[in-house]
Amino acid sequence: MTTGEPDSLSARIAARLRADGGWWPFDRFMAAALYEPGLGYYTRGAPVFGTMPASGSDFVTAPELSPLFGAAFARQLAQALQAAGAQDVWEFGAGSGAFAAQLLAALPPDTRYHVVDLSGTLRARQAAHLAPFAPRVSWHDTLPDAIEGVVVGNEVLDAMPVQLLHWDGQRWHERGVVVDDGRFAWADRPTVLRPPVDADFVPGTVVELPAQAAAFIRTLAARLVRGAAFFVDYGFPEREYYHPQRRGGTLMCHRAHRADTDPLADVGTKDITAHVDFTAVALAGQDAGLDVVGYTSQARFLANCGFLDLLAGADLKTIANAQKLITEHEMGELFKVIGFARGLPDFAPVGFAAGDRTHTL
Repeated sequence: MTTGEPDSLSARIAARLRADGGWWPFDRFMAAALYEPGLGYYTRGAPVFGTMPASGSDFVTAPELSPLFGAAFARQLAQALQAAGAQDVWEFGAGSGAFAAQLLAALPPDTRYHVVDLSGTLRARQAAHLAPFAPRVSWHDTLPDAIEGVVVGNEVLDAMPVQLLHWDGQRWHERGVVVDDGRFAWADRPTVLRPPVDADFVPGTVVELPAQAAAFIRTLAARLVRGAAFFVDYGFPEREYYHPQRRGGTLMCHRAHRADTDPLADVGTKDITAHVDFTAVALAGQDAGLDVVGYTSQARFLANCGFLDLLAGADLKTIANAQKLITEHEMGELFKVIGFARGLPDFAPVGFAAGDRTHTL
């Protein structure tokens, strides 16, 4: 993809990249592609969330598939709020606002809901979706100094920029981006960075390091005084994430409900994402003083929260969409839920009551 017109995102990135010496590590490039004000994928105002390409959307998330996702999840949040003696829920990256609306409809009416989102254009869509709950909802650009309550994030960790490492058979290199003949191209530099595991990586292997996701969890831990946090995303524990057979890593792009593997093309018009290393996320929280209170598949978590009971009496369309959230070949197994807590010594989250996999992290 050429670097485009003077006012395009590609041109802006290319100009900055050249000014910085001609090379950017990939995490910096990914951050600009997704979050550059007014031009980045999540800040340009396009309807990225939806069930069908005809809507102009690029991918679907669980709340768009079925309102039962939020209805079941609310049972876990209600339990955590009661354990913490709190009334505040903080959601990161609220997307279309569908998840927030589902949670607010099911949580106690005195629940206060806080959205932390970097995208002003998405805020407008969220506000429209959450209009029936307007007095209970507020938006924030940053975290408060202290949180007492419950934090939730659905598909937010996968959208945090990752570092890329490339193994050439002799040493590790950090993969970055340059401008070559008017196009973005890969360029590697030797690095002291390493994957967290020793394995028989074959030459040509590319892996991701989730440094920003881990930093986010550490920042959250510094602010969570008393309460719990739950994150849902697609990913694996460390031993699967860095398996030698996963030679190409997990980096992926999404547009019009189709996937491709070239983040350097059509910059700003498609999502760039990587699977979550849940071991790294768990260790970041644990090292920062949080208790890891559970880790399991999305299917098991929802079942523990009464998802199957909510399906009783539903129509066929509702059942068909809801089943995509729990079937193994759809979202049920690939997506995981991890839970953290602080100041709740006797808290036993209902979502991890059966099938907890914390021992696999």
